[in-house]
Amino acid sequence: MTDQGEDVRFSVPLYTQKEAARYLDMAPRTFGNWARGYRTTFPDRPQVVGSPLITYIGSPHSSHPSIPFIGLAEGMFLSALRRAQVPLQKIRPALELVRRRIGVEHALASRRLYVAGADLLYEIGDDLGGEDKRETRKLIVLKDGQYVFREVIDGFLTRIGYDDAGDGPGGGYARRIDLPGYEVAELSILPDVNFGRPFFTATGTPLYVVTDDLRAGEPVKDVADDYGLPVDQVTEVQERIGREAA
Repeated sequence: MTDQGEDVRFSVPLYTQKEAARYLDMAPRTFGNWARGYRTTFPDRPQVVGSPLITYIGSPHSSHPSIPFIGLAEGMFLSALRRAQVPLQKIRPALELVRRRIGVEHALASRRLYVAGADLLYEIGDDLGGEDKRETRKLIVLKDGQYVFREVIDGFLTRIGYDDAGDGPGGGYARRIDLPGYEVAELSILPDVNFGRPFFTATGTPLYVVTDDLRAGEPVKDVADDYGLPVDQVTEVQERIGREAA
């Protein structure tokens, strides 16, 4: 059984919020709201308060790395829900109930959520009322007599690899993430490889090495040849650099 305090997935702040958002192909402000929580005030109705949903270390308002790998995995799950176009504030009550039912810390990054989460969301829907129930049910579908996550959500969750060390502390949690947002390039993150930075899955080449060469003006084909990478994967990385710079 692994002590979470000694497990780099839980104990080491690897990413700034901005970096984590970029790796998950989402808006930094949205990720920041998940990590810091938010409070929105309106002139004609009660304010809306959202508590943090993502694990952080130190101050969530710091510009320094504060997100451990397990927080990135939690963000991956929340990003999957967002892709289903369900407002997160509408399903926060359901997520809180799911976390309690699963009964483990960091439930959003646990294998239990992937395995049993859809059935739990259906059951919990009966404990919610009105709009919260309707929005929660939008996340799941009935397939072959069993409730499963909608395809858009499941497509994200299959990009998370979980360990097989059991469901105790340190066990049954995310251990690998294959990055979303790429159609051709295959990039992964392991918390104890390359300081948690993305690498090309097939070769282990750090992404930053390739992007540095491309930003320096090296031709795509030369970069691909230098690192033994498919040209189409390097081309997609170059295109993404161009979009981020625009």
